[in-house]
Amino acid sequence: MNFFEHQAQARRNSTRLLLLFAAAVIAIVAVVDVVVLLLVSGSPQAVLWSSVLTLAVIGLASLYRISSLRGGGEVVAVQMGGTEVPASSTDPALRRLRNVVEEIAIASGVPMPRLYVLEQEPGINAFAAGYSPADAAIAVTRGALERLNRDELQGVIAHEFSHILNGDMRLNIRLMGVLFGILMISVIGRRVLLHMGTGARGRSGRTLGPVVALLVAGVVAIAIGSIGVFFGRLIKAAVSRQREILADASAVQFTRQTQGLAGALKKIGGLPDGSHLGNRADAEEVSHMLFGEGLGFSRWFATHPPLLERIQRLQPSFRASQLQTLRGNWLATPPDGLAEDRALGLAAHYAPSVDALVPPALPGTPYRMRVDPEQVAAQVATPADDDFQQAVRLAGNLSPALRELARDRESAPALLLALLLDTDARVAVSQREAVQAQLGALQAQRMQELAVGPLRDLHAALRLPVAALAFPTLRSLPRPQLQAFVQCIDALTHADGRISLFEYCLSRLLQVQVQAALEPSKHLHFGRRKVIGVRQEFATLLAVVARAGNPGDEAGARRAYLAGLQRVLPQDHLPYAPPVNGVLALDAVWEPLDALDPLAKQLLVESVTATVSHNQRVNVAEAELLRTLCATLHCPLPALLQVS
Repeated sequence: MNFFEHQAQARRNSTRLLLLFAAAVIAIVAVVDVVVLLLVSGSPQAVLWSSVLTLAVIGLASLYRISSLRGGGEVVAVQMGGTEVPASSTDPALRRLRNVVEEIAIASGVPMPRLYVLEQEPGINAFAAGYSPADAAIAVTRGALERLNRDELQGVIAHEFSHILNGDMRLNIRLMGVLFGILMISVIGRRVLLHMGTGARGRSGRTLGPVVALLVAGVVAIAIGSIGVFFGRLIKAAVSRQREILADASAVQFTRQTQGLAGALKKIGGLPDGSHLGNRADAEEVSHMLFGEGLGFSRWFATHPPLLERIQRLQPSFRASQLQTLRGNWLATPPDGLAEDRALGLAAHYAPSVDALVPPALPGTPYRMRVDPEQVAAQVATPADDDFQQAVRLAGNLSPALRELARDRESAPALLLALLLDTDARVAVSQREAVQAQLGALQAQRMQELAVGPLRDLHAALRLPVAALAFPTLRSLPRPQLQAFVQCIDALTHADGRISLFEYCLSRLLQVQVQAALEPSKHLHFGRRKVIGVRQEFATLLAVVARAGNPGDEAGARRAYLAGLQRVLPQDHLPYAPPVNGVLALDAVWEPLDALDPLAKQLLVESVTATVSHNQRVNVAEAELLRTLCATLHCPLPALLQVS
């Protein structure tokens, strides 16, 4: 199942979730009505009011919880007790975590998520939360940091990235909001018992009657609420189990080795704390998004496949007796992940001196790759081992100074703006004036200094990785600054029509991601439009890409345009007509194209690839342009296209 099929499946799961939720609501309302009928001897009016009141409680509770989660992944991580990982931490375990996540983010083509640690949790667990990659947060327990070695941690993080890439996070956070409503009656019952139980003590017989009535009502509410608890756990189990199997498989495909992920699962099974979380209420609510079981439910309600089954999918020869042996060994000497890294010679991967190592050279400017449109579409959000190795290579070519600039709150906005500064002096002057008007003279000066300094000779393949590393820092800025930043990007883009397609797309990508970070829940959607409804938008995009890839060669641009059009609309005869306003014409195409259904987006990626590679070759700059276009339409492509 590729990215686009995952997205289509996630949309079907959303429909399934709503149907199961409706069934749960009907069951709860029916039981409440039966109780009311017994109490009031069959009064239709009382039954009607009880139905309305029950629906109101469920609906308002769900709306409240959905509203409280509007902030996306960061909100979930903080509510779970997460502490954000500092950008410049000297803690070896935290440096190792950040390095692993940075490499996987670069490899998968998504912005670096914000990182959190559940400091009080000794069990081995993790989760990814958010509405989209732009507001994603990954949280890991302190137990995972202490007990897992680098390969095992890499397997766990790759598993969580699978949820980020395949749209699982959106369904998970929607599930949290929706299920809160059907659990609300049980919550009300528990609160009544908690507050009225103590109030009953010391009261006289004359005033005890109302208290007893309320206590009985609380017990009845808990009994009725147990129906919601039953359905909530059943829904989470039905939605989550198969996705966990797919995420394990994706993690193995990504890291190209089973030992890391299998080792993490073995440590969960072999250590006393396992993957359990201490706070049962929190673990109950997020159990469907955890790496391992947060609570010990029976098979019916388990949100994950049995642990031994997950291990055996990775290592078929593994037996339960071996798990018992590991338990005995680790009971006496618990594993130490950092010590295991040192023994395996992996400590250099996260030691401060790693930045001083000489990285392998990147491809030269003339470097060109053979590509196939279907192969490229298959790579979208499906990173493999060679993509990961390429990401390590790219990360190694980023200087320590550039990394620090990307992580610093003061310099990160100027760094991103500097990536968009035009090489044409006249256009650059207009852009600096626009930045000064929106963000002030200091940021305009910083942008200029970075453009002629650290970014002057930046390799084309490093521009998107730099942007990906800087994005979490950008998201941490106050809301007014983020809004001003979005306006500034727009001003840079439209300062003059003379802006390259890559610069335009990168600016658009930054706008989309910042806007998604500002209002995460507004970007929770699965597109439904078909290709036939966006024919003109397709033609405009392909014409702009074809002309940008064939400057001064109208005949070559026309052939490139037709190659892309043939992929997506083989029966149509839309003439090659480049828009007079060039790349700015794309302002009107993004929203309709982003609203395509997932399988139509697959055709879009194939058609753009066919246009870019009409001569069967793509250079590094064109590959990065293709990545930027894909990311703008929420189809993340790995760091560099594979060589056929």
